[in-house]
Parts: sequence; structure tokens; C-alpha cells
Amino acid sequence: MVILSPSLQHHFRSPLTVGNLTLHSRVFQSPLAGVTDRVFRQLVRRHAPHSMVYTEMVQAAGIHHGQHQTTPIMDIAPGEGPISVQLFDCRPDFMAEAAQAAVAAGAWMVDINMGCPVNKVTRKGGGSSLLREPEVAVAIVRQVAQAVAVPVTVKTRLGWCDDDITILDFARRLEAAGAQLLTIHGRTRSQGYNGAARWDWIRRVKDSVGIPVIANGDILSLETALACLEQTGADGVMCSRGTLGYPWLVGEIEHFLRTGVAMAPPTVVDRLRCAQDHLQALAAYKGQRGIHQARKHMTWYVKGFEGAADWRQQLARINSVAEGIALLEGAIAAVEKELLNPIIA
Repeated sequence: MVILSPSLQHHFRSPLTVGNLTLHSRVFQSPLAGVTDRVFRQLVRRHAPHSMVYTEMVQAAGIHHGQHQTTPIMDIAPGEGPISVQLFDCRPDFMAEAAQAAVAAGAWMVDINMGCPVNKVTRKGGGSSLLREPEVAVAIVRQVAQAVAVPVTVKTRLGWCDDDITILDFARRLEAAGAQLLTIHGRTRSQGYNGAARWDWIRRVKDSVGIPVIANGDILSLETALACLEQTGADGVMCSRGTLGYPWLVGEIEHFLRTGVAMAPPTVVDRLRCAQDHLQALAAYKGQRGIHQARKHMTWYVKGFEGAADWRQQLARINSVAEGIALLEGAIAAVEKELLNPIIA
């Protein structure tokens, strides 16, 4: 177990000021496409009531053209905050318009995505492609900051590739344009999600700007979160892939930073019961589409016991809530038989 130094323990128990907003947690739940919908955020909230959570990434052009789905991504429950809506596009006017819509929907902050490495985002000029267009990035931040009264933040990466790490100058320019918090994923665009996150660069960003910096990348457990905070000196951490099938993670880190005591981790049965809750809630929220979306979540939850791979294969094909619940009950019964000596599958 990594233990934070006494000075950092005191620091992380204090509120975090972001522009005109005071946050009572320094642990954030990352926006994740196809994951951080209203249902998933509610599960994270069970264990992290004060943490900032994010919607899935919203394309500003869709807001501009009125392309709302039956269940819009920008669907914020009454009283759900603190919550941020993350936007992407390369047109400052579209982004400003979308930011105003996000605030009207209930966003406490507006986040601008300048880090997504996916081709379908970058080829439209959004996400990490803005690392190569700093003038456009600055114009977006400036216009969005002028359009809304809530804090405007940016999530980005170190640079386009290893030979083009531009984050230090980029971060300073974003701050000057009006960004009030930066989340830095410690990888380049070309890395995608491969290789280790380079936390040393996050430390350099923290030393280069005067606004809060949140560290992102390889925050997969309480131990990695504490190690990252010690190494980077960041003002907080953002959890991403570590929460897939594990919505406890944000709360576990937050609890330790606040109390200095580690929470007891969920048992395998706890995780399977949570999977049932997730499935039922997605079906109630999105109907059959929610059941199909639940398949991937079920495969993330079901691990850590003998025969888990077989249960995952079956859960990946479910077409009804009843079918999923029955399979999960079967998995729970299997776990309880092996409870004295669980085997990683």
C-alpha cells in the first residue's frame, strides 16, 4: 500500500476550487463513451456522492442541428450534481452554443474534449486533433468561457506523438484563454491506451500553470491513484477504465483521501448483485437498447471466480432482463460454492 505524505493527506482533505465552484472531492469519474450514462453515474454516486462525474462526450454539431436521440446523452437527473458535460467539435460557435445547452440541462462545469484519439473524432477536427491546432483550441476555450458562467475545463493529452509533445505550451495557452481546470491524460494521441501513462509529464504541467490539474491515465486502483498523486503533485485524479465493471473505484479513492482508511473492497457476490442492478436500471431507462448495452457491462462485472469466462460468454448474448438475472443468479450460486477459495478465471 502506498501511503500519502502528511502534507498531501492534509491537502486532499481540503475542498478544490475551480473558478467559482467549490468541490468537496478531488476524485473525478471520467467521461466514457457508451458507459457514463445516467444509470452508470448513479452507481458511481452510491459510493462517491461528492465526486465530479461526467456525461458521455457530446458532439456540439448534434446540438446545433437539433439531432436529439430518444434518450439524449445530455440527460442529467434533477439534483444529480456535481456533474460536467463534455463537448467536442472544432467550431468555436458550435461549442459555445452547446455549452449554453449543457448549462441549461444542469451542468455544473463544461468540459472540452481535446484528447480523444479515436479516428472518427479526430478526422472531424475534434478531440486530440486540436493538439495540432492550438489557435483553434484557444479560440474554442475563449468563446465557450465567454458564453457560460460555469467553469470551463479541458481534458487533453501530452501531444500528438512522442516526437510532438506540446502539452506545456498548450496548457499555458488554454489557461490564458480561460480554462479553469485541466485534466491531463499522460499519453500521446499515437499511444492511444497502450503503454504506461507518463505521469512525469503531468508533474511538469502542474508546475507550468496556476489552475488545478487533474491526473488521468492508469488510475486502476487505490494504490495507483496514491502513487500518481505522490509523483505528479496533481490536485486530484480522474478514474476511467478502472471503473468498468467496478463503480466502487471513485468512492474507494475518495474515502481514503478523506479518512486515511481503506474501504473494504466489494466481494465477488457484491459485484454480481451490482451487475443485476445495472441491467435492470438500463432496461428501465432505455428499453431493449439498454439490455443490449448491458451485455458489455455484464462481462466487465463477471470475473474473479472459477468458470467466470463461461458466464461472460452467456451474458454477452442476453436478450431480456429475466435471462440476464437468471444467469447472474447462477453465477452467484457458483461463487457461493467456491467462496472459501475463489480462483481468478
